[in-house]
Amino acid sequence: MRALAQIGHNTREAVENRSFAIDTTFVLFFLAIEFAQSESLWALDTMMVGITLLMVMALPYFINSEEEKPAFKDWFIGRVFITAFALVLGLMFRQALGNVLPETLRFLPMTLLILTAMISCYVQFYGFLRFRLAK
Repeated sequence: MRALAQIGHNTREAVENRSFAIDTTFVLFFLAIEFAQSESLWALDTMMVGITLLMVMALPYFINSEEEKPAFKDWFIGRVFITAFALVLGLMFRQALGNVLPETLRFLPMTLLILTAMISCYVQFYGFLRFRLAK
């Protein structure tokens, strides 16, 4: 029984430690959709979103974690595929606005981006500030 409790405890810790990649992946996804939906590629706000997109693609790898991280190359290739998929969805979403979808849904990706960014910040700050027992 005690071994079973230990396995459950280890599984819970592994899930908590993987949050550095999961919550930032959702932020990356919605940010890429918002970037693809932009009107002009050379506008200042679009360039700022593009720079932010590149940072959100790479920097979450360097967040402190207690578990062993995968190789950066493999991890980053996965993030590139997620970004490419979200860019395609963003372009499709922009084409569908006004034709298939009502124009009022234009702000849905930004709303979901803000919501996921707030949740991600909460999860990251909780991970930084929670009490850990001394070893």
